[in-house]
Amino acid sequence: MNHNTPVPPLSPRPLRHLSEVHRRVMTAAQLKSHGIPAAEMNDQCRPGGPWQQILPGVFLLHPGPPTSEERLHAVLMYAARERSPGVPAQPNADEPHAPAYPEAVITGLAALTLHGFSATPPLTALDTIDVLVPRLRRLRSTGCVRILRTSALPAPQQVTGLPVAPVPRALADAVAELTDAGAVRRLLTEAVRGGHCEPASVVRELSQAKLLSHPHVVDAVDSLLAEGRAIAEDRLYEMVHAHGLPDPVWNVDLRLPGGPHLGGLDAYWPEQAVAVELDTRAPRQGHRQDDDALWSEYARKREHLERLGITVVYITPKKLRDAMEQQAAVVRTALMAAADRDPAAYVVVLPR
Repeated sequence: MNHNTPVPPLSPRPLRHLSEVHRRVMTAAQLKSHGIPAAEMNDQCRPGGPWQQILPGVFLLHPGPPTSEERLHAVLMYAARERSPGVPAQPNADEPHAPAYPEAVITGLAALTLHGFSATPPLTALDTIDVLVPRLRRLRSTGCVRILRTSALPAPQQVTGLPVAPVPRALADAVAELTDAGAVRRLLTEAVRGGHCEPASVVRELSQAKLLSHPHVVDAVDSLLAEGRAIAEDRLYEMVHAHGLPDPVWNVDLRLPGGPHLGGLDAYWPEQAVAVELDTRAPRQGHRQDDDALWSEYARKREHLERLGITVVYITPKKLRDAMEQQAAVVRTALMAAADRDPAAYVVVLPR
């Protein structure tokens, strides 16, 4: 083999079935399966040679720096559990496929960049790429790879053909390494404002990562929840108008005449005695009692209003985002059913 021929022409397993990037980045096991001995790999990677070993057991089959795509694949090749040579990624396939990456998921800032965040650095500017692997894997961080162990890998999303952590998990892993409150706030805000996820899912991941004890994270979460509620309210307005529902009175308090306060509502149709309330609760680490108390308050309010003949529809921001038409149908059904119910008790409606 001469140094201008990266893969021997007499290789017992030709490379034509591989994608372009997998012809440029390969593991030692893959190269061996194509008939290239370890001594030849070492020779190709000598100073000034045509190859380079960019991570332990992972080779870049050209000189010069790797592209962002090559770097990501190299990181996953290093972190993934190696398949047996020659085994295709999809069983029972007639043709081998580009290898999958079992037990390795990109997370952190790199994952957020792949998800399309503008507040994260470009991939070329990241010194390290975070990868989640199972807790019991024996693997060390090295070079541009930072290994994060987890007891349960999240179900990855395929982004440009790569296994990437869902946005809430990627956010938690990114925030764990950030100390700048402004940077944390920008990431959380973009997650919600950009429609990537809902605040509750972010807070849940931050709570599981035990990050809600950090003051700069708590401040960012407070801003996140306020941002999330404002977006949910806008979507509620959109649902009413886009799906032809009658106009309600917005953001009101209900009281019994001369009696106690019954609670605030996001939308209320007095003639039909139908109310909508946005369920924007978000679990917080170490606040289980507060969470339980808040849910009890929701339940008590709903029970009290329904005893008065008022139908209460609770809608989560996620349902508003993902199934607005379905939620509009639920509200429309409640409004239509009002004609078949006994009249509701008289209540005083006040602006909130």
